[in-house]
Parts: sequence; C-alpha cells; structure tokens
Amino acid sequence: MTDAQRFRDLYEECHPRVLAYAASLVGRQVGEDITSETFTVAWRRMRDIPSPPLPWLLGVARNLTRELRRRDGRQYNLAAQEAQRVITSGAHVEDVAAGVTERAVALQALAGLSDADRELLTLVAWHGLGPREAARVLGCSSATFAVRLHRARRRLERAVDAVGPSPDPSPGPGPSPSPGPEPGLDPRPRPRPRAPRANVTVKET
Repeated sequence: MTDAQRFRDLYEECHPRVLAYAASLVGRQVGEDITSETFTVAWRRMRDIPSPPLPWLLGVARNLTRELRRRDGRQYNLAAQEAQRVITSGAHVEDVAAGVTERAVALQALAGLSDADRELLTLVAWHGLGPREAARVLGCSSATFAVRLHRARRRLERAVDAVGPSPDPSPGPGPSPSPGPEPGLDPRPRPRPRAPRANVTVKET
C-alpha cells in the first residue's frame, strides 16, 4: 500500500474524531484549522504514525492547540470560550455524567470544571479512548492519567451535588382546610410532585 493510500484511509477513519476533539478544545472554526494542520503533519510523518493512529493524531492536535496558545493568547482565549459553548451545549453530556437525572444540572456542573478536568473526562467518555491511549495524548504515564481521571470524576460528582436540586422539604403546617371542594372540582387529593435528585454513577476505569 502506498503512502497516499494509507493517508486516505487514515483521513477517512480518523478525521471526524480529530475534529471533534479539536472542537472541544478551541471551538468548531479554529478546530477545523487545527484538524487540517494535524493531518498535514500526519502526511509528512506517515511512516512514524503508530497503531492505533488516533491517540497519536489527538496528541498532535493537542500540541498544535498549545502552540496557538503560546503564539496568540487572545485568539486562543476566544476559541476556548467557543469550545466552552460547544461542550455545554448538551452534546454527549449524558456520556460524561452518566446517571445524572437533570440534564441542566449536568451541563452546569460540567461547565464549572477546569479545562484539564473536562479534557480528561471527554477523552474517555466522548472520544472512547482507554487509559493508555488517553495518557499517550496527554503525554503522561497510564498511572498518572488514572489518578487524574479519578480526581476529575470525584470533582464532577461534587459539582453535580452542589448544583443539583434538593428534595422538597417536609411540608409544614398549612392553612386550615376548606369545608369542602369547590363546585366542579375533583375532591380527590392529587400527589405532590417531587423534584428529582441529581445522582452521578461513574464507572471507574
């Protein structure tokens, strides 16, 4: 197989996932530029790309993003704000915070995490990487990644608990009951609705 054929297969297989990762860091518009640069690097280094190629490609995209931050902090900050909107728009949030009953609560909790924590969680939950592959993207050991991921998950749980709706308080003494139902109304009591309680169940990797 020629390098051109290998590159075409690589592009078709990995481009959507590289773009999704880049967009989660710097938004869609800048993410497209980062993705294009990533595959330019891949073309130049076709013979250096390991198998599986996705962690390597995501690592390149991450490094390009960090270079953008050093080169043009203002553009990076604007792009990162756009990425924040992408992340908290609702896409994949159920994957990151499995078991959260209130979607709005999960979104608010996710938005309150640091960039580093969100990246750790999304590498595993959104992009489907295992600990070893995700560690390769971040340039750390698998053990270090596991510790960081565990802490990020605990912080996510605490964030959900902090913003989640609490159960209804116990009803206090109310007004005296009326002598009877008003004409035309159903006299049978209706159950009082109870607010759902946010609950996070995160499976350890």
